Amino acid sequence: MDFKVTGTRTGITALQMDIKVQGINGAIIRTGLKDALAARLEILDKMDTIISTARPELSDFAPRITTIKINPEKIRDIIGKGGAVIRKLQDDFQVNINVQDDGTVQIASADPERTKGVLDAINGITKEVELGALYMGKVTRIMGFGCFVEILPGKEGLVRIGELADYRVNTVEDEVAVGDEIMVVVTEVDRQGRVNLSRRAAMQRHKAAPQE
Repeated sequence: MDFKVTGTRTGITALQMDIKVQGINGAIIRTGLKDALAARLEILDKMDTIISTARPELSDFAPRITTIKINPEKIRDIIGKGGAVIRKLQDDFQVNINVQDDGTVQIASADPERTKGVLDAINGITKEVELGALYMGKVTRIMGFGCFVEILPGKEGLVRIGELADYRVNTVEDEVAVGDEIMVVVTEVDRQGRVNLSRRAAMQRHKAAPQE
């Protein structure tokens, strides 16, 4: 018979038994519980000599699991092609990330700062682009007809040459270069999720704002 009992000084919290015979009688159960109580109290006495109460806070070195919920449609954005995005997040922040089909994301780390960092990154990845919102973005590509600007992690929009400034722009290269950070306004998100941006609108909004 394999009989396991766990609990506190005042009661039992769990039982587990494996037997290879047809059954056992009450006397065997009572004896087993009595012996288990004696053993449990002896173990608890030993534990109390080391630490008698729970620590008010976890040790800085103890692993923590932080759980958040995201839109399940955004799971693929966190995973990335071939798992590239989630691997980079884990490598950059030295955490373990588990994503479930219902949008539950679990982050395991002993470092609160790393947990916060990866949470901010995930929130950035899953955040929706807001129509009419103002963003500071980075120019990622330059084309003859405009430039592409990353306004959220992994989310780019197009600024057409006519929307690059509130004055005439002859060529895109005259106004911006790859790596430049510029303020833009989201002017459209089409049915395919493509984002159109305007630096001209951002300039006009800045000029219209009260000056301190």
